[in-house]
Amino acid sequence: MNERGKAREAARLLCATAATLVMAAPALAQQPEPTQPAPTQSAPPSDASELDPSAPLAPIPDLGVAWPDPGASDQPAPAPAPQAGAAEVATEPPPSETEAAELHYTIALEGLETVGSSAELVSSFDQQSVLRKNRNEAVNAAQIDRRSRADADLLAELLRSQGYYDADVEPRIERAGHALRVVLEAHPGEQYRFKSVELPGLEAAGAEAPKLREAFAVKAGDPVIAADVIAANIALKVALGEQGFALAEVGDQQIQVDHDTHTAQLVLPVTTGPLASFGAIRISGKPPFSARHVALIARFHSGEQFRRSKIDDLRRALIATGLVASAEVRVVPAADGRTVDLAVNLEPAPMRTVAGELGYGTGEGVRVEASWQHRNFFNPEGALTVRGVAGTQEQLAAVQFRRNNFRQRDQVLNLQALASHTNRSAFEAKTLQVGGNIERQSNIIWHKKWTWSYGVDLLGTSERGVFTTLGVKDTRKFLIAAFPATLTYDGSNDLLDPTRGFRLGGRISPEISAHGGSFTYARTQIDASAYHPVSSSVVVAGRVRLGTIFGASSLSIAPSRRLYAGGGGSVRGYGYQQLGPHDVDGDPIGGRGLAEFALEARVRLKAFGGNFGIVPFLDGGSLTTNSWPSLSGWQLGAGIGVRYYSSFGPIRIDVGTPLNPRASDGRVAVVVSLGQAF
Repeated sequence: MNERGKAREAARLLCATAATLVMAAPALAQQPEPTQPAPTQSAPPSDASELDPSAPLAPIPDLGVAWPDPGASDQPAPAPAPQAGAAEVATEPPPSETEAAELHYTIALEGLETVGSSAELVSSFDQQSVLRKNRNEAVNAAQIDRRSRADADLLAELLRSQGYYDADVEPRIERAGHALRVVLEAHPGEQYRFKSVELPGLEAAGAEAPKLREAFAVKAGDPVIAADVIAANIALKVALGEQGFALAEVGDQQIQVDHDTHTAQLVLPVTTGPLASFGAIRISGKPPFSARHVALIARFHSGEQFRRSKIDDLRRALIATGLVASAEVRVVPAADGRTVDLAVNLEPAPMRTVAGELGYGTGEGVRVEASWQHRNFFNPEGALTVRGVAGTQEQLAAVQFRRNNFRQRDQVLNLQALASHTNRSAFEAKTLQVGGNIERQSNIIWHKKWTWSYGVDLLGTSERGVFTTLGVKDTRKFLIAAFPATLTYDGSNDLLDPTRGFRLGGRISPEISAHGGSFTYARTQIDASAYHPVSSSVVVAGRVRLGTIFGASSLSIAPSRRLYAGGGGSVRGYGYQQLGPHDVDGDPIGGRGLAEFALEARVRLKAFGGNFGIVPFLDGGSLTTNSWPSLSGWQLGAGIGVRYYSSFGPIRIDVGTPLNPRASDGRVAVVVSLGQAF
């Protein structure tokens, strides 16, 4: 072996020996001090001219590691005898090179029993710990030592953030079989408390000062916890903005710690400024609409007392229009100091959208829908949508105009014209329709309790179906004027995937139908659903629906305006619109009295990260030609569904089968769609 190879080999052996010594450190610490002084090495020559780069390396002192002999056996040499007077380390044999390089360990925290918020502290430690992050990796002793010291510093810092300013943490490493046990032993000491908390300048708020002082929740006698001080600081700023102090400023906090008395003093200067009111709104950037429309969206008027939350609400509402990519709202004080204007800078978002949808249902067949939309075709917020449907049983072409925030916030105007051809087993209809409505809708950002709509629809339709008791199909033409209205209360916690609460909704549509004369009738329907979590991964959901048509017989009403049951949004297990009376060909004819229920358990599977779930369900329904729902002759369906919980809502596949099928009912019905069944 040449001299350079010897140097590399010596360095390798030195690292291996150092790792072994680190492993034996706890045992060495327990040995008595040596009775003889350690031998002193002579100093190396100081004359640089005597150094020869080609000279062999001198023996490494005190390690007793001989240069390896290539011709020697691979068996390890016996350990050298201890020197006279040296401390004996009577422990288990040192680990081999492989063991020293591949170690596993466990972690234990001791001494936190007296810490009040130990669970929160341990959780914070676990999130930041280097030992925790890499505990499943095999490492060497030196790495474990470095990590234990770093985590000891981390734990001490976390204790200080909880008011334990005298905290000290000592790491130690213990053998636990073939693994290690890393112990961080904490000595928290006494928790410091605030001796005084002062907010100079807050008295300028006058009558509002007590409320503002209450918002800053930290008081004298409270423990010195950093998170509580930060939260109180934020709460004070929010309270100042909500009480009308638009120009208020909170200064830098000053905390003085007294280690002798284990107390601290907090001083937080506050400049409230005057009470302010909203002034004018000024628009800049590339706004998709005017300042007047922004003022319509805002939940405040000029002259009202300033509230910071209303500015945040305005910013979110501007983004929610879909026409704004970014919205910046700045408070600008007016000359009088008691009025603040809002400088709103808007950058437009892309205005055009192309969308598509693909679905399938037993009885409905395949359905493909595509649409093109310009969301600001008619300024402001006048969206024009052109859509088409191509399906095995439905074809449609429609043009829709929709104006959001019509005349007031959250009110929508819809106008629509369409031509459609629908070919179901219940009926075939060729329809031209125009209509419009005004509605108050709920959305994901603002989940409203109450929503409503009212409008008018005019239809000209040619429909083939059953119009006599003989059950023979015929074709008739109808002119229909409908005046639908809805009212819904939503007490659930989510629009697409509710897990608690309930919903209650009603719909009524008085209609005038002309066919060889005219007659009137009214279509009504009530829906109720409830959701209850029985565990963190299981939600029980139920639904009830009652519907009736009064004022005319079912066979005199156009088939497309009758009530139907069966399918993915009704009684699963049966084909679409297949419940109720049938004609001589076995096709459904619709009815006037409808009753349905559904019960299901929504189970999330933790094995797949909660992204998948299964839903066993039981549905039932009854449909008759009478005006009132029947409580007998119910058809029942049961099955199981699969859910994939995507970022935009659950995707469902339900497979059901009828429990008491009739001769015309299929054995299996499948539905694929977006969102829960109800």
